[in-house]
Amino acid sequence: MRPTTLATPARLGVLAGAAALVGVPLAAAGPAGAATATTVVQDRLAPAGMTAGTPSTASLTLHANRCFTAKTVGVGIRDAAGANLDFPGSASNVRVCPGGTTVTTAARTLPAGSYTQFGFWQDTAGGWHNLPARTLTVAGAGATPTPKPTPSPTPNPGTPTPTPAPTPTPAPSAVPVPGKALTWSEEFSGPIAWGGKWTGDRSSAYRYGSHNPDDNKLDWLAPSAVTVSGGVATFTATPSAHTLENGRQAWDTGLLTTEYSKDGFQVRTGDYIEARVKLPAGGGAWPALWTWKDGNNEIDSFEYHPDNPNLLELSNRIRSGLNYHTDANAVAPDRWVTIGTYYGADSVDWYVNGTKVFSDGTGVGANWSAYPILNLSLSAGQYHPAASGSAPVSFSADYLRVYR
Repeated sequence: MRPTTLATPARLGVLAGAAALVGVPLAAAGPAGAATATTVVQDRLAPAGMTAGTPSTASLTLHANRCFTAKTVGVGIRDAAGANLDFPGSASNVRVCPGGTTVTTAARTLPAGSYTQFGFWQDTAGGWHNLPARTLTVAGAGATPTPKPTPSPTPNPGTPTPTPAPTPTPAPSAVPVPGKALTWSEEFSGPIAWGGKWTGDRSSAYRYGSHNPDDNKLDWLAPSAVTVSGGVATFTATPSAHTLENGRQAWDTGLLTTEYSKDGFQVRTGDYIEARVKLPAGGGAWPALWTWKDGNNEIDSFEYHPDNPNLLELSNRIRSGLNYHTDANAVAPDRWVTIGTYYGADSVDWYVNGTKVFSDGTGVGANWSAYPILNLSLSAGQYHPAASGSAPVSFSADYLRVYR
């Protein structure tokens, strides 16, 4: 992520009718080593309705055409704004066979209203699979809840309940790039998998590994600066005990990269990446979703600076594409926004809340690949006001997903 001179002025579900059954295929090796399609079918989903303020458990009955072990099975809930309100107590290492199995969650309460309800499961490779969804009606106290069918798609990542956020931005109704399926994701449903999935103490994009004062940054990478609670990751920057090579005081801050991790996941040409983030308000904050490999390969899904409160910087650093996207209705400090990027060979496309906002017409080329990075940097003041004082600066992320 390189600074841009500018004057100062992220599991997706597919819904079906309430009575529908769906087969979710999963490739597996057959007796002779041939691929055998495993199909998972949802047989029953409960409850059919709830009453506000009254605790209720959920249950999901499903079967498959062959026995396999699902890493996670649970019941998801989304409110009208797309916030995750899943039933707690998803089951782990569930054996699913043709005879069927039932999972029962812990209880939760919901305010009166209309919600999207769906079953979900996770395979052993970490991929999420969502089953048919329907509308769950939560009636006011004393009323009789009446479930209604759901007529249209609504997104549902199937993650544990995130921390409630003020006025979250609704997620898009579907992946905006046709023909893509979820291939990799971070739902922040548990502790960060340091070493296995993520690295947080170094990046080859930083001259000194853990810090990079040459890039107008005050960063000093500290894995402890990334915490997870309620399905949301929070990056918190605080003044550091370290001093940078230029004599400036560093700030301990958080970065997630797949570089140097055991999995070593990379995005590549044709992928679509999407994150739902809460933009920061703190002075000097410089959050970004970007890529890096071999000294470049940089695509910035977004960079943000609170001194330009309604603007996202969208950049292709490989083949020179740049756009300053301004939208006061979607982009602002302390506001949730969904940002996506399609890495096309001939054009990189950027999306905000599911709507395409820029195509660069240059692309990344046919054989491009790079490590995704999500982080909170602190500006040193050359292009935007520097971080100052001692108050923490924070940035949050609900999910990060890649579709292929």
